[in-house]
Amino acid sequence: MEAMSQTPKYKARFSTKLPSGDFLGVTIFPGKSDPNAEVVSVQVRRQTGEGWETISRIAIYRTPDGRYSLLPERQAPATPAKAEAVEVGASGESYE
Repeated sequence: MEAMSQTPKYKARFSTKLPSGDFLGVTIFPGKSDPNAEVVSVQVRRQTGEGWETISRIAIYRTPDGRYSLLPERQAPATPAKAEAVEVGASGESYE
């Protein structure tokens, strides 16, 4: 088995504590399909009793030629569906 490299996956990381106690962080990652591109991730995080909570996040993609575009929001991890009681024959909208 090969040992994993200890180098960080990001190019740069900066953070500062806001007056509210939350933390503002900026991280620059290399592009996945083009290492000359970059993804700039900006997020506000809050320390809770259980760890860290992301309050808000934005990610921007920079192409190697310097064009920027907003990346779509990351999807939250899937959680198991809750079982709900369904009434058979309940009235509701019909799509016929």
